[in-house]
Amino acid sequence: MKHLTMVALLAMVVVLASAQKYTDKFDNIDVDRVLSNDRILNNYLKCLLDKGPCTQEGRELKKTLPDALKTNCEKCSEKQKTSSRKVIAHLEDRKPQEWKKLLDKYDPEGIYKSKYEKLNKRS
Repeated sequence: MKHLTMVALLAMVVVLASAQKYTDKFDNIDVDRVLSNDRILNNYLKCLLDKGPCTQEGRELKKTLPDALKTNCEKCSEKQKTSSRKVIAHLEDRKPQEWKKLLDKYDPEGIYKSKYEKLNKRS
């Protein structure tokens, strides 16, 4: 009985540990391709801004974005963190109006933007 309890406990720990990260099923999306294709990028932006339909990837991003902002991407994989920085830099430089709309929706008080800027100054 002790052995069965220990196995169940270990299984629960594994499940909880894996729940501490966001899904990686979309980590193989070619972010550079999305950023270089205005049609695809604009569709993602419309999804995030509730202005158009969402793909499965867009729905997942929309669902996790508020938590990722609040937790400073603690549950993000390294690939997700790198991709996020790339997307943010692209939007800031090449689509500042859309970037502002995203900030207005997901960070109206500027709390997370401020944290992000401080982190990037350290890196």
